[in-house]
Amino acid sequence: MIKIDLVNRVAETSDVSRVKAALAVDTIFQALKHALRDGRRIELRGFGVFQIRDRKRGVGRNPKTGVEVAIAPGKTVRFKPGKELRNI
Repeated sequence: MIKIDLVNRVAETSDVSRVKAALAVDTIFQALKHALRDGRRIELRGFGVFQIRDRKRGVGRNPKTGVEVAIAPGKTVRFKPGKELRNI
């Protein structure tokens, strides 16, 4: 499923135009991005939880040359599925 599929589903089920449905989907995605950027946890009951986790520093290796490369610490988004989603 891609974004346009979500827009079409919202338009069909809520009986609004595709333009308004696209605006609604974009608004939701922007709200999710801003919440994650602020370090907040997003919990969607029955679906799952998105949260930002710290990624520790490490050492990688170039597969061609074998030269070691330092990997900087960072942040990543983690998703933990909810109970209903796990039981599909």
